[in-house]
Amino acid sequence: MLYNFIAIEGNIGAGKTTLSTMLAKYFNAKLILEQFSDNPFLPDFYKTPDKFAFPLELSFLADRYTQLKNELINLDLFNNISIADYFIYKSLIFAGNNLKEDELFLYQRLFEIIASSLPKPDLLIYLYRNTEQLQHNILKRGREYEKEIKPEYLEKIQQGYLSFIQAMPQLKVLVIDLQQIDFVHNHQTFMQIVNLLEKPYPSGVNHISLTK
Repeated sequence: MLYNFIAIEGNIGAGKTTLSTMLAKYFNAKLILEQFSDNPFLPDFYKTPDKFAFPLELSFLADRYTQLKNELINLDLFNNISIADYFIYKSLIFAGNNLKEDELFLYQRLFEIIASSLPKPDLLIYLYRNTEQLQHNILKRGREYEKEIKPEYLEKIQQGYLSFIQAMPQLKVLVIDLQQIDFVHNHQTFMQIVNLLEKPYPSGVNHISLTK
C-alpha cells in the first residue's frame, strides 16, 4: 500500500461505505465511516429542502470535522493506514447545491476555518455511477427518507463532484468508472480495485474503467 490516508467519495448510492469497509478489512486499516444516519435534519430536508438545508449542512459540517479531528489529528499517518468513506470537502459540494446565496457565503467562511486544520488524503477515490444505477442502489438499500431523492438532485450532486475534482489539481484523484461493475459479489473485480491502490499516481485526475 502506497497511501496512508485514503478517502473514498461518490454520489449518493455509489457504494462508498461498502467499498471502504471491504478495503479496510483487506488492508487491516483504520475505518472511518460518516455517521449521517443519526442526523435529525436529514428526513425533513428531503421533504422540505428550503427550510432545512442550512441547519442540515451546518450539522453535517460540525459532525464531519469532529470525527476527522478525533480520528486523524493524533494518528501517525506515516505508519498507519486510514480509509474514510468521505472527504471533508463534500460539505462544500452539497452546500453549494442546497444553500441560498447568503447562506452559502457564511457557510464557506466557516468551512475555510474548519477544513484548514485537517489533513488531506494521500489519495482521493471517486466512484462513478450513472443516475439510473444510483437510483437502483438507493431503492435497494431501502432507507425511507431517501425515497424522496429526485434524479435531478443526483445529477446536480454528480456535476458538483466532477467540477470539484477538476478544480483541485494538487490532489491525487482516482476516478473509477463502476458502470455495470459489482465489486461486492465479484472477488476478481474487488481485487482489481485492490491492485489499483498498489500503484503510484500523479497529482490531478486519473481515470480508470474496470472490466467485468
